[in-house]
Amino acid sequence: MARGLTARGAATRQRIIEGAASLMREVGPVRNLDEILTATSTSKSQLFHYFPSGRPDLLTAVARYEADQTLAAQQPYLMDLTSWRKWESWRKVLVAHYAELGERCPLGALTAQLGKSSPETRDIVTELYDTWETYLRTGTRALAERGKLAAGLSPDEVARGILTAIQGGVVMLRATGRTSYLETGLKQAMFPLRPAATRTAAR
Repeated sequence: MARGLTARGAATRQRIIEGAASLMREVGPVRNLDEILTATSTSKSQLFHYFPSGRPDLLTAVARYEADQTLAAQQPYLMDLTSWRKWESWRKVLVAHYAELGERCPLGALTAQLGKSSPETRDIVTELYDTWETYLRTGTRALAERGKLAAGLSPDEVARGILTAIQGGVVMLRATGRTSYLETGLKQAMFPLRPAATRTAAR
């Protein structure tokens, strides 16, 4: 709950944030507040009550919401990537999630729009990627410690490569509507994590 707000006030504020986020997923960058006011059925005085600085405050709140949604959609799988089976379960959930969202992907809105709107929103996007990479790195290190990572590879670099594959796949998904780029990118980035026997068979 937002600090100093009643339960009803917090719910109203959240409704505005979610409405603005949905609008940005649908139409792209929002140039003025009138678009948000119309989409969320909110008066200007009401909006400024919850977001005193107007658009900058609202965009920061939307960025935080979208970042939280991006990670929440991958749980509980993202928290436990200690075996190939668990990595595969996470991958399937991730691809299905973005396939369902298609061009309305919140990650695209974050990186293409919100992340460039202010230093505050850029910090939120950076924090998202840092947190996401930490989860992935914990998983790749767990496999490396058990001798399950392909020899000679850095678990940290593999984790970063997987995150990069996701971002690239999502950008292409938003541009084309196709999930195949994300699926192929993840498959290749996760190849070093596969059990040795299946790595050999897949060559």
